[in-house]
Amino acid sequence: MDNFPQKISAAVLVSGGGTNLQALIDGQAAGKLPSVQLALVISNRTGAYALERARQADIPALTITRRANGGTQEGFEAALLNALKNHHIQLIVLAGFLSILSEDFIRRYKNRILNIHPSLIPAFCGKGFYGLKVHEAALERGVKVTGATVHLVNEIPDGGRILLQKAVEVLPNDTPETLQRRVMEQAEWTLLPQATQLVAQQLLEEQHD
Repeated sequence: MDNFPQKISAAVLVSGGGTNLQALIDGQAAGKLPSVQLALVISNRTGAYALERARQADIPALTITRRANGGTQEGFEAALLNALKNHHIQLIVLAGFLSILSEDFIRRYKNRILNIHPSLIPAFCGKGFYGLKVHEAALERGVKVTGATVHLVNEIPDGGRILLQKAVEVLPNDTPETLQRRVMEQAEWTLLPQATQLVAQQLLEEQHD
């Protein structure tokens, strides 16, 4: 019998309410993440409700802010890296994490950082496109179909290799808020657990080779 690990240790980085984190927690509880151990949740904002979701699921949760680490990106990322190292994190999932990570940070976790984006990349993505801004842009453009994308993170915002996408219909009376909710319910909450399991399984297979 070999001694290879059977699960990849993952950290989920958040900034707000944590609905995508909850999708991961629910996916793990339902047995849909057999290759993943949700080992850490980190928020870059104090008081984010995602931290409470983590505590309710008995997942270690931390707040790491730029302000508390010298007010610089370097200080913030050094604290982040230290926490990831202390918890032996192998995979990072960005779930509504509203902070751009540096190229140096991304290189340290090459092909091990996932992000969920609320559009069908390459539409309505890149710098400045986040949250409701994405859905406002989709409605302003008049598209009939939008959706969500999970991709690997590289040095270009929303520019990494696409892993999974799912389309969602835009309805005639949609507001940015109703469209955001439908994209979350029909696409994001399904795609993120699927993609996390996919990458974790690939990492396990690489370790076994």
